[in-house]
Amino acid sequence: MSARDGELGDVRIRVSRLGDRVMHDHKLYSPKLHMDHLEPPPSGEPTMLNASFDRVLLLATLPDLETPHFLGPAIANAARCARERLVIVLYSRSFNSRRVPPQQFSPSSKHEHRSSIHSIDMDISHVALWDEVQRILTYAYVQATAIAQELDRMLFEVDVLLKGLDEELPTGLSEGMEITFRIEGDCIPAPIPASVTSLRTKWCPRSLESRAVTPVSNQVASAEPSSYRVVALGGTFDHLHAGHKILLGMAAWIADEKIIVGVTDDALLKTKKHREYLEDITTRIRRTREFLELVKPGIEYYIVPLHDVYGPTGEDPDVQALVVSHETISGGQAIDEIRRERSLPPLRTFIIDVISHSDSRLDPADVEALKHTKMSSTFIREWIARNQTRHKTD
Repeated sequence: MSARDGELGDVRIRVSRLGDRVMHDHKLYSPKLHMDHLEPPPSGEPTMLNASFDRVLLLATLPDLETPHFLGPAIANAARCARERLVIVLYSRSFNSRRVPPQQFSPSSKHEHRSSIHSIDMDISHVALWDEVQRILTYAYVQATAIAQELDRMLFEVDVLLKGLDEELPTGLSEGMEITFRIEGDCIPAPIPASVTSLRTKWCPRSLESRAVTPVSNQVASAEPSSYRVVALGGTFDHLHAGHKILLGMAAWIADEKIIVGVTDDALLKTKKHREYLEDITTRIRRTREFLELVKPGIEYYIVPLHDVYGPTGEDPDVQALVVSHETISGGQAIDEIRRERSLPPLRTFIIDVISHSDSRLDPADVEALKHTKMSSTFIREWIARNQTRHKTD
């Protein structure tokens, strides 16, 4: 790092501690926080906030696209303080809304983007960063979900939003929020509404934990599109949990105009364990739509009941990409076959590795945490059944 970089870093820290003063004309930094709502930034070891709130917001800037271990303690603290819902918003220049045409992208430019959010003013291919973004989402969801399960809060809501420095937060995001968690020294260079900055703020120290750097994936050719116009996926989406949200979030990450979601119809779920606690098809479709509109507003969502393995993807010529988990790879292969028989264009298939609890691109500590975090609708229904029985006995 150059001396100038160090000076800039110091300036950012000082600005943050003064309440995130901004250059309003250029929207480089968030509006000045109301000082009477701020707690002084802590120093030394991470401290726990001994209070609880129904809804909690956590905002942070990612310095690069490596697994954000520095956020672990802050996410854990925020999850312990939240009784019902935690929304984590992660900012990066690499998440900006503009796209790089395929011919402008190369492996070297990918490295430049990863090195620093301040190093380059051009956005990069979403497809090329599939692995990196999947790791980031997985880490954030697993950290929060693990705490919720430790506290026996199986219906706890966690949402992770990826925002570019040129994007506004969703309207109404602050509604019902009671506190914002921030990282000490993190002056988020993005527009943040007054409804968020006026919330009470808890400043958390940046964790100094060091992990081995994960090798950069180099499996995507530079000629591949940076995103796809129409992306499809399917699932049961019962009691929408972290595993579902990673699947849906990654589909949103690579989609430009439209996402097609097939939600398994009630008639196909008669053999599911604890089916009496399954959410009905209307609820599952509604919750899926609400989540997608939160993480990526402004594109079209076509969400329909799924009566067979194919759904709309088996006959729609406009679909370009399919997102599957390890558990649904066979369904993806069946869709490929039916499309081939119908002379439809082949699909680019993306696999969510993390839902199977064995992603070699995660470091050993994260893999271990993932194995112990049950992201399963069956697990949630079993928990509901146990609690129902307990209440009846009481």
